Amino acid sequence: MTGTGGQGLDVFDPDPPRAHWMPAAEVLRGLTEADGGRLLPRRRPNATPVVRVADKFLTGPLDLRAVELNYLLEFVRCRFQEPPDLRQAKLAGVEFADCRLPGLSARNLGSANEVSLAGSTVEGLVDLTDADIAASLSLRDCTLRVPGGVAVQADRVKLAGALLAQRVVVAGELRLASAQVGGYCNFANAVLDNPAGHAVQATNAHVGGSLLLNDAAIRGTVLLAGVRVESELTLRGAALSDGREDEETALDPHADPTSTLVLDRGAVTGDVHLDRGFGSAGTVRMVNASLGGTLSLSDGRFDALQAPGGTDPTGHGRALHLDGAQVGGDVIGRRARVRGQVRMVDLRVKGSLTLDGSALDNPRADAVLGNRSQVGSNLTLREVEVAGGVELRGVHVGANLDLRGSRVTRPGRYRHMPAGKPSLDVGGAVIGRDLICARGAKEFVAHGGVRARRAQVGRMATFAGAVLGDKLDSHALNLLGMQVQELVLTPVSPPRGDVTLRQVRCTSLEDNEAFWSATGYIDLEEFRYDSLRHPIDLRDDEEVDRRLRWLRQAMRRTYRPGPYDQFAEMLRASGTDEHAATVLVEKQRLRYRAVAEGRRWLRPLVLLWSWLQRSMVGYGYRPARALAWLVVSWVLGSLWFTTAGPLEVINSDDRLSWNAWLYTIDLVVPIVDLGNKNRWQTGGPSQWIAASLIVTGWVLATTVAAGLTRMLKR
Repeated sequence: MTGTGGQGLDVFDPDPPRAHWMPAAEVLRGLTEADGGRLLPRRRPNATPVVRVADKFLTGPLDLRAVELNYLLEFVRCRFQEPPDLRQAKLAGVEFADCRLPGLSARNLGSANEVSLAGSTVEGLVDLTDADIAASLSLRDCTLRVPGGVAVQADRVKLAGALLAQRVVVAGELRLASAQVGGYCNFANAVLDNPAGHAVQATNAHVGGSLLLNDAAIRGTVLLAGVRVESELTLRGAALSDGREDEETALDPHADPTSTLVLDRGAVTGDVHLDRGFGSAGTVRMVNASLGGTLSLSDGRFDALQAPGGTDPTGHGRALHLDGAQVGGDVIGRRARVRGQVRMVDLRVKGSLTLDGSALDNPRADAVLGNRSQVGSNLTLREVEVAGGVELRGVHVGANLDLRGSRVTRPGRYRHMPAGKPSLDVGGAVIGRDLICARGAKEFVAHGGVRARRAQVGRMATFAGAVLGDKLDSHALNLLGMQVQELVLTPVSPPRGDVTLRQVRCTSLEDNEAFWSATGYIDLEEFRYDSLRHPIDLRDDEEVDRRLRWLRQAMRRTYRPGPYDQFAEMLRASGTDEHAATVLVEKQRLRYRAVAEGRRWLRPLVLLWSWLQRSMVGYGYRPARALAWLVVSWVLGSLWFTTAGPLEVINSDDRLSWNAWLYTIDLVVPIVDLGNKNRWQTGGPSQWIAASLIVTGWVLATTVAAGLTRMLKR
C-alpha cells in the first residue's frame, strides 16, 4: 500500500510540509475502505498483504490496540506525532524503516513475521513486554533515546528468530529480562549508553544462538545474571565503562559496585570472548557461571576503579571476579592487562589456564587470588609482570604450575597480621607434574618469597635461576612439608631471607652454593632426600667438605644433628661409606662444641675430650684409626718395658722368659689372656704405664669391634 506525498519526508524537520501530513487513523481506515480509500493493500506473490505508508507525518494516535490484522504494516520514512499503540495486537508483521517515533507501545504484541525498527529514531520508551514474535526483532542502525530511563523494555519477550541490533544506539536502559530468543542476538558495533545504570538488563534471558557484542561501546552495566546462551558470548573489541553504582552493595565486601559485565550464575554453552581489544573500566563478574567452551581474555584490558591505598585488601578492587565459575574448555589470557585483582576462588577449569605475557597490577594486595581452584591441565603464568601477590592455596592442577620467567613484586599484607604475604603462595596445592619457578627468557623473581607449605608435586619443583626474597627479616622460601620427586634449588643468587625445608620429602635433590648462602637461617629439620642429582664420587673428598661447609653456613653455627644424619644416610645408601663417616665425625665435632658452649667452666675439658676422640677413633666412626692407635700403643708400651728392663716374676716357680713385646700386647688386647700380664709384677712408673695400656686397649679394641660389627651387618 503506497501513500501519496511526492518528495521524501525529512523525519527530523521540525515543521514538516503539509503535503506529508496524514491522520494516523487513516491507516486503519484504509484497510476497510479499499474500494474508495486513499490506501490500497497489495499482495506480494505468495506472501502476506502489505500495507505500506511512506514519507508521512502521521498525526494523532495510531491505535491498533487489540486489533487482529492479517496485514504486514510497513512504515518508511514516517514521523509519528504520538507513540503507535500496538498493545495486544495480532499482526502479520510490522516495520518502521528510517522512521521517527516518540515511543512505541507494543506490550503483548503478537506478530507472525518480523518486527523491525531498522534505521529509525525513537525518543521514548519502546515497550515490547511479553510480546510474542514468530520471527526476528530488528533494531539495526536505529537510535533509541531515553537518557537516564528505560529505552527498551522487552521483559519476557519471545522471539522465534534473532534479535538484530547491529550499530544500534541506545541512550538509556535496554531491558531484556527473562527474554526468550530462538536465534542469536547481535549487538555488534552498538553504542549502549546508560552511565551509572544498567546499559543492558537481561537477567534470566535465554538465547538460542550466540550473543554478540563485538566492538560495542557500552557505558553502564551489562547485567546477564542467570542468562542462558546456547552458543558463544562475544564482546571482542568491546569497550565497557561506567558500571552501575549501587549504594546498597557498596559496603558488601563480596560485591563489586561498579561492575561493567555481570554473568553471575549464567550458562554459556560455547566460548566466551573478552579479547582482542576488549576493555573494561570496572569489574567483570562471572561468579558461579558455567561456560561450556573456552574463556578468552587475550589482549584484553581489565581495570578496577578503586583508588590505590587504604585498608581494603583487594587493593584497586576486583578487575575479574570468577569465584565458583566452571569452564569446560580453557581460560586463555595471553598478554592481558589487568589493573586490580583477578579473583578466581573455587574456579573449575577442565582444560588449561594461561596468563602468559600478561601484566597484573595490584600492588600491596593480591593480584591473583585463586584458592581451591581446580585446573585439569596446565596453569601457566609465564613471563608475567605482577605487582602484587599470587595466592593459589589449595589449588589442584592436573599438569604443570608454571611461572617461568615471571616477576612478582610488591606483595600485600595479611588483613589481621602485620606480616607481609609471600609473592607466591601455593600452600596445600596438589600439582600433577611440575612446579616451575625458574628462569625463562628472564629470571623468575619473587621479592616476597615463595611459600609452598604442604604442597604435593607429582614430579619436579624447580627454582633454577630464581631470585627469591628481598628482605632479611622475612621468608625467601618456605617449603614446609612439601612432597616431591625432584627438587631443584639452584637460584641465581642467595635467597634474601629465611629458608624452610622442614619435613620436605624428595627423591632427588639438585642444589648450588648460592642456595646454601641464603642470608637467613635455613631450617633443615626432618628434610629427607634419597639422592643428589649429581652423585658424589667415592674419591671426591672435596665435594663432601664443600657440602659440610654449606651446612654449617646454612644453620648459622646452630647445632642440629638431623641434617648431618640425613646427609650421611644418603651417602651410605649410595655406597660411599667413607664419606658418610666423614659427615658423622663432623656432626660429633659440632655436638661437642655445642656442649662446650653450654658448660663454661668445663669447656676446655669437653673440647679436649672431643679432640682426643676425633683424633684417635673418629668418634667411633673410624675403626681403622682405632686399630692404628692400638698398634701405636703396643709399640710404645713395648719400647717402655724394653727400656725399663725385665719385671719381677710374681711366682718364682714360673720359668717364663721375659718378653716386653708379648707382655705389652697382653695388656692392650682385652679379654684374651696370652699368659704374660698376670706373671710379672710392675712397680713405680711401669705400674701406671701398664694400667694406662689396659684402659687404652679396652677403649680402642671396643671401637674396632664395633666397627667390624657394622661392617659385617652391611
